[in-house]
Amino acid sequence: MKPAILIVDDDSGHRITLETIIKSWGYRTESAADGTEAVEKVQEKAFDLILMDVRMAVMSGIEALKKIKIYNPAIPILIMTAYSSVESAVEALKAGAYDYLTKPLDFDVLKLSIERACEHAGLKEENRNLREKLGSAFDLGNIIGKSQPMKDLNAMISMIAPSEATVLITGESGTGKELAARSVHYNSSRKDHSLITVNCAALAETLLESELFGHEKGAFTGADRSREGRFMQADKGTIFLDEVGEMPPMMQAKLLRVIQEGEIQRVGSDKPITVDVRILAATNKNLQEEVESGSFREDLFYRLNVVALKIPALRERMDDIPLLANHFTKKYAEKNRKQVKGITPFAMDMLLKYHWPGNVRELENAMERAVILLPGEYISEKELPLSITQSYAQEHGIETLENKFIQHSLSAQMPKSLEDIEKQAILTALETAGGNKSEAARILGINRKTLHKKLKNYEAG
Repeated sequence: MKPAILIVDDDSGHRITLETIIKSWGYRTESAADGTEAVEKVQEKAFDLILMDVRMAVMSGIEALKKIKIYNPAIPILIMTAYSSVESAVEALKAGAYDYLTKPLDFDVLKLSIERACEHAGLKEENRNLREKLGSAFDLGNIIGKSQPMKDLNAMISMIAPSEATVLITGESGTGKELAARSVHYNSSRKDHSLITVNCAALAETLLESELFGHEKGAFTGADRSREGRFMQADKGTIFLDEVGEMPPMMQAKLLRVIQEGEIQRVGSDKPITVDVRILAATNKNLQEEVESGSFREDLFYRLNVVALKIPALRERMDDIPLLANHFTKKYAEKNRKQVKGITPFAMDMLLKYHWPGNVRELENAMERAVILLPGEYISEKELPLSITQSYAQEHGIETLENKFIQHSLSAQMPKSLEDIEKQAILTALETAGGNKSEAARILGINRKTLHKKLKNYEAG
């Protein structure tokens, strides 16, 4: 649907002319004879753009613009004026006008201005929707887990997110420290500004300083232009310093100054620049031990550790494994355009018994691999990584996983006949395969036709 434009002018002849021309360009139009009527119409219905004269008897265009902007600050307003003075243009722009046009109007310029204003408004709306979508992706409800450690974590994030406190996020590799940092940011008052992430371990000391604080032209070989650093990019927003425990001593001192003074200095400059940035930092190291060994500054540690947020290891929240495994299965099934109905009980048992040294990241990688390798509809032990299946086999004394159903049969009450053993083996295989007959046949080493035949015989018996 073409944008709707409100034309506001107390000159009826000019107003009708504008309506006729703008309609011929394919836009929907309505008109208002003065500023008061324009304000009323904006409150009644939605317009994509307002084209408004400055000089009107009942209410001036500038006054109407201010009232409209209070009611709907996002709507672009083009001001028309017969007085092309700089003062009137500046006043209109200061009041929130998108642009101004001088009378008599150049209709080619008018058409171009309308197109640009509508495109700009559309991009702003897309950006707003994207921010809302991105924010919801890191809403607390999207941190997957119903275990007590995760309930405690969510409660802590809810408390600290609205504050301006510096947060130190700790936890083993793969636990989701960056996800927690994003959740803090997107649930804070800074959510409409940037979240900038820097991996302190990924850059050499000389590059890290330039990356964080920026540099002046000629500050070092190859610096052919000035560049703003990540702290400037994060101004009014949040910076997330991942792997902060890897930061070299010189950079620790400079980071301490930023926290204490709220100022940075570009490489090659002695002029301080004020920044308004909330700092979130993360580490998989024990910084208290690093302080004691002299590897990390004690004063910086206490500046960063205003609020501590510890992310639990996956082995501390085993109740969440089914939720996480199914979430990742669905995610990668959609990504790879596969129909995956679920995970077999035996495979899920393996996931629950594994110790997960790589935490949630390792589980996600395991489920992505399983989805990619899956020939059928249910993920079984066949698609799980060797580290998981071998660990399970060693723990349960199973030489080959294909013989698991035989061990299950023999551990139950001893059947009376060979036929009973076979029947028990088939039923166990079906249970392991989650009811998938093709998968059960594969485990048993027979074809699907033979399995169907045997099942029919058991039903007949």
